[in-house]
Amino acid sequence: TLPFLIRLFPSVLTKFVYLNFLAFPFFVDFRRPEVLVNNTISLYLTTEPGVTVGIWHTVPGSRGAEAQGKDQRWYEEALADAHPVIIYLHGNGGTR
Repeated sequence: TLPFLIRLFPSVLTKFVYLNFLAFPFFVDFRRPEVLVNNTISLYLTTEPGVTVGIWHTVPGSRGAEAQGKDQRWYEEALADAHPVIIYLHGNGGTR
């Protein structure tokens, strides 16, 4: 019966293959990354009208002391300095 149900409802297969309806670890607020990762803030980029992408900006450990107690403006300016930026794409989990 499982193949028959998948044939009738192909979106069910997508849900079970990618499990994008699960957020792990459970009961964590991903909008507050400083709780999970040091020297990290949450930013939001508008890529096109109606589409907003949430990102985390983490500075390296070598700049950790400098980042202590800084606000969002400092992190945005840190993106524009001469240091390299590494973009990590986490996959299909649906959360950061």
